[in-house]
Amino acid sequence: MARVEVRKTYKLYIGGKFPRSESGRSYEVTSQGGAPKFLANAAWGSRKDIRDAVVAARGAVKGWSAATAYNRGQVLYRVGEVLEGRREQFAAEVAASEGITKAQSARIVDAAIDRWVWYAGWSDKLAQVLGNLNPVAGPYLDISAPEPTGVVGVLAPQASSLLGLVSVIAPAIVSGNTVVVIASEDRPLPAVSLAEVLATSDVPGGVVNIVTGRTAELAPWLAGHADVNAIDLAGATGTTWAEWEATAAQTLKRVVRPAGDGADAVEPDWVETPDLSRVRAFLETKTVWHPKGL
Repeated sequence: MARVEVRKTYKLYIGGKFPRSESGRSYEVTSQGGAPKFLANAAWGSRKDIRDAVVAARGAVKGWSAATAYNRGQVLYRVGEVLEGRREQFAAEVAASEGITKAQSARIVDAAIDRWVWYAGWSDKLAQVLGNLNPVAGPYLDISAPEPTGVVGVLAPQASSLLGLVSVIAPAIVSGNTVVVIASEDRPLPAVSLAEVLATSDVPGGVVNIVTGRTAELAPWLAGHADVNAIDLAGATGTTWAEWEATAAQTLKRVVRPAGDGADAVEPDWVETPDLSRVRAFLETKTVWHPKGL
């Protein structure tokens, strides 16, 4: 008796759970390069799903930002361990999603795991590197300390389905922020698999929320949401991202833009070793005065 192929339909990842899209819609995801081949169905998220994800992210800010930096580092390192255990699955998904060879995808997965662990290692070092003890003309200690900004909206890179994705999520959450991510429109499978990794590791529900669907349909609602404090437009290349930047400005969000403008905008080279600029972009600076010598 011939088997009936089970076609997987991925769901959203919101608040640590995997709900179906409120819209009830889904779309086919196909392989890149050569003849397109059906890979899976992905949920087609809606405005309501974005709003639910922001509510979940806001609810997780207090607990995640209050965790010790050492604890956040441990939690994120555990994600790296689970990624390593599912290395072969990710390599296959990246190869199909990006139309590259298995050897190339294996190198990308290795780089993505290394990138995640690299950011995890910064969790208990950010305060020393980005903070300061300021000289003042008085009997006081004046300390500037980095603080998370809150909920960060992220447009995941469109071309780099895993390494680029990791490179925008990890720097946002390592300092205590939570994120709502709109996954790559045509290459969402590594993102939903990453959601499964997060759900089975120690990351609290709501810290990372992933919505799949049409970027141009979802991004305006995320950019304009009043309870989102910052937005990373990394995956807005080839779109009218300037309009989303203007929308974000209406609620005084911090904005990280892609390089270039309009149709000439390009994603960063995610293979290059990062610096702390993406971490710093989603931090506030809190200054504390304390009497000295009393």
